[in-house]
Amino acid sequence: MMREAGEQDPRSRERLVAAIRDALAAARSDGLPMSTAEALGRARERIAERDRRTLRRVINATGVVLHTNLGRAPLSDRARDAMRDAAGAVSVEYDLGAGRRGERHGHAARILAEVTGAEDGVVTNNNAAAVLLALAALAGRREVIVARGELVEIGGGFRIPDVLTRSGAKLVEVGTTNRTYLRDYAAAVGERTAAILRVHASNFRVIGFTASASSSELAGLARERGIVFVHDLGSGTLLQTSAYGLGAEETVQEAVAAGADVVTFSGDKLLGGPQAGIAVGRSAAIARLRAHPLMRAVRPDKMTIAALVATLATYRDGTA
Repeated sequence: MMREAGEQDPRSRERLVAAIRDALAAARSDGLPMSTAEALGRARERIAERDRRTLRRVINATGVVLHTNLGRAPLSDRARDAMRDAAGAVSVEYDLGAGRRGERHGHAARILAEVTGAEDGVVTNNNAAAVLLALAALAGRREVIVARGELVEIGGGFRIPDVLTRSGAKLVEVGTTNRTYLRDYAAAVGERTAAILRVHASNFRVIGFTASASSSELAGLARERGIVFVHDLGSGTLLQTSAYGLGAEETVQEAVAAGADVVTFSGDKLLGGPQAGIAVGRSAAIARLRAHPLMRAVRPDKMTIAALVATLATYRDGTA
């Protein structure tokens, strides 16, 4: 059979042998006879299928602009150029001016502070990682207070309670599904409380008979009780979405101005950048995130950093 195939390259022969075995095994399983020519044909089809790229370019005609299954936000030309430049050797962790090892997280920190109004910022590989890191670094094995109506699940089975558990923190639910007051949070604060967590309801709405505490109220309560306030904005936008005919969303700048110690959001949704999780806020809180051992596991790669900085630059320059 191999002579009929005419394969000379040992590597090609090995692949063809494996594909022929698969084809013959499938034929035996189906109880069907197969000639030598048919086996070779099936084998070549299998090889061609394996060689075909699975990540293929498509046209998004779904009507969903930021489609999760199609890679979310398409990158700007500026971000794509930055990624291409970063594909080679770059100063990702080298200080060219000082001639010594540099800091990976410094590349985005300054521009994040510029465009969000925060004191500092750090980047992870996705928003779930940013939330996990924030809770692990700021709460540890202590309690985190969350409104019952904000214990959400988003795509892929990602659940806020599960992230809380994996961070080592203990979940304390307050309020009801549709109504949670500031007094509910205040009553739940105890000696073991480390943080208040607010989670944006990104993929659903509770309407009608509802009530919730504002971000500024929660930030004030956290300061008063000596704990931290973490605000997970989810998609995260730096522009007023209502100006584009969309529903109003709290911006990152507004969340920071409201007094949150840490605000987390995605890079590849409303921001329009690469997949990333971004945490901005007070310098002391961000320093704890940066110093936590988990930071190493969730840090971004050089091309993500390059594309994100290029994307953020369009907001700074007013060209986004």
